[in-house]
Amino acid sequence: MTFKIAAYGVRENEIAYFNKLNKYDYELTLLADNLTHDNVDTAKGHDAVLIRANNIADAQNLATLAEYGIKYVFTRTVAYSHIDLAAAKSNGQTVAYVPSYSPYAVGELAFTLALMQQRHTTMAAANAAKGQFQVLPGMFATELHDLTVGIIGTGRIGRAEAELWRGVGATVLGYDVYENEDAKALLTYATEEELLSKSDIVSLHVPHFPGKNDAYFDADYVSKMKDGAILVNTARAEITDQDAILAAIESGKLNGFATDVVSQERLFFGKDFKGESTGNATVDKMMALYPQVIVTPHMGSYTEEALTDMISISFDNFNDVLTTGTSRNVVESN
Repeated sequence: MTFKIAAYGVRENEIAYFNKLNKYDYELTLLADNLTHDNVDTAKGHDAVLIRANNIADAQNLATLAEYGIKYVFTRTVAYSHIDLAAAKSNGQTVAYVPSYSPYAVGELAFTLALMQQRHTTMAAANAAKGQFQVLPGMFATELHDLTVGIIGTGRIGRAEAELWRGVGATVLGYDVYENEDAKALLTYATEEELLSKSDIVSLHVPHFPGKNDAYFDADYVSKMKDGAILVNTARAEITDQDAILAAIESGKLNGFATDVVSQERLFFGKDFKGESTGNATVDKMMALYPQVIVTPHMGSYTEEALTDMISISFDNFNDVLTTGTSRNVVESN
């Protein structure tokens, strides 16, 4: 009997990858829309759903999926905070995730965003697009080999970014609760305070643990940063106090902020507001502060290599559960 999977949030250019990597011959329904309360009925007739970040897998949707007989709610992402694990457990539903994919995807984006801010290329290009071809004092920069870059979170992605900075001769500092030997070949571990005070660029690679580290990177952390520094966040917006960061941009404490994430991003990312207000004061302020603030639409994992990993591992997760009853990538509520 064919195993039927409804996959949500599948972009048009990703369809070929889903089909090419379908070595277990699952029956796939590939849906462009994210899973929401309004379209959950599209899961009817399937055995499983495969979702991504910004899909809604709260208690309400999980209960509906359970009514449809769907026992498997898998995500093709590292993060799984968009799934109510307690509700899934209560419903007898199995949840699995992708523990890692190509770390260079996000690491390279963080590096790129930092470079754009550090060399003020966004400012220069934006001005030139308006016909302003002046080299302004705000475009003055330090060469890369003279920079100190702080990486907070030295897992696979943090190390991938550190490798890029080492390649251009920058001094790289790192902070992590769990130091590891592999990272020491690329960076020098420091205390958080030392890293913040010395770094020209601070890049965040810290996972979000709801209820544990919400908005931990707050005004106090920002105050400890070097004056005129740049902050880059390609992790999760929920680990930061976004308003405190924007206030630091406005006051001149920080010279730039670049982020691939915003809080409650499913309300914004994937939509086109056509230059109008998003309805959220914080996100609107980010737009108003461009080019000192750069926002990209959670595109960190949007590479061929990362996509291949995410799909392949997800399909393996389904096969493991179906053939052995479990998978090393199954997650449960505490």
